Amino acid sequence: MLSHRSLRGYDRYILLTTASLMLAGLLMVASASMDLSEKQFGQCFHYVIRHSIYLGISISIALLVFQMPTELWRKIALNLLMLTILLLIVVLIPGIGKAVNGSRRWLLLGFVRFQVSELAKLTIIIYLARYLDRYSEEITHQWQTFLKPMVLIGINIVLLLKEPDLGAAVVILITSISLLFLAGVPIVTFFSFLMSAAGIIVALIMSSTYRMSRMISFFNPWDYPFSHGYQLTQALIACGRGELWGKGLGESIQKLFYLPEAHTDFIFAVLIEELGLIGGIILIALFLVLVGYAFLLGWECMLSYQKFNAYLAYGIGIYLAVSVMINIGVNIGLLPTKGLTLPLISYGGNSLMITTVMIAILIRINYELQQNIFFKRYAR
Repeated sequence: MLSHRSLRGYDRYILLTTASLMLAGLLMVASASMDLSEKQFGQCFHYVIRHSIYLGISISIALLVFQMPTELWRKIALNLLMLTILLLIVVLIPGIGKAVNGSRRWLLLGFVRFQVSELAKLTIIIYLARYLDRYSEEITHQWQTFLKPMVLIGINIVLLLKEPDLGAAVVILITSISLLFLAGVPIVTFFSFLMSAAGIIVALIMSSTYRMSRMISFFNPWDYPFSHGYQLTQALIACGRGELWGKGLGESIQKLFYLPEAHTDFIFAVLIEELGLIGGIILIALFLVLVGYAFLLGWECMLSYQKFNAYLAYGIGIYLAVSVMINIGVNIGLLPTKGLTLPLISYGGNSLMITTVMIAILIRINYELQQNIFFKRYAR
């Protein structure tokens, strides 16, 4: 059994890990976007400057979030989820929601574009943590208790598919059912739902010519190097050129208008090309530290009977693990091509802010855990 001392003082390592990932993201955004920025805006630092601003805003928000007791998140969990559903409906209204590349995912807030799907990832984790805190006993033997939260989550997923944003929908679905499985959902119920969800995803793919073409090209992208397999083949070329040590920071060839979305969805391929397999392994190791911390923190909270905080930490850990695995899997050809950012690394203010808020919540959970242990020890 873990000692309650195991996570004391670990916040400094998590802050160092997060800062390292943020710095790596800033460097890679700079490297991957300079030529594109020069072509689009006539100066090479447009994306770097914006990403730096997003970093500053994210850190400021995280400092405020750290001051918020987790009990407040528990109290407003359902209201947050209802607000998210409302915003997901609003974003679909023509003239209000901003459409980019055929997808209507953004709300314009002044000079900032707000992506509601990123907020949905956080609010669903908070809602599920609250639900499991209240019904953790019933969910182990009543299948109805499992289905109740899935109705609200299903509404979110349907709205996300209308945008369409299949990537966010898949991440939310996997995170949700994984968290419910950790809470003790019966195996039969869990796998029945899992098979049903898999069937729905297959049906969604088959019902769309675009998605079906993406899936066919995934199995052999070299047969479609100039159509649906273009992004994947260019990403694979980037990864292949990197070899063990990479070509050096800033020396990527694929980012020179060969690899689309080089500074966002496919930034990992550019990183491998420039920093090699070693650079990729170091990056994955940093993410493993964050995910491991979240799961250890969840376990410690469970030992201290802080179930809401435990499920909240577990949910954030699962989300980070799923997001990183899907993005890297797409970049190296293990998963079909789908737009999904790499947390803390890819260019994109909404993803950066939500991920930073999640890490601030983790640090707050540990702070409250240590306070609880301290008061118990000295109350004896």
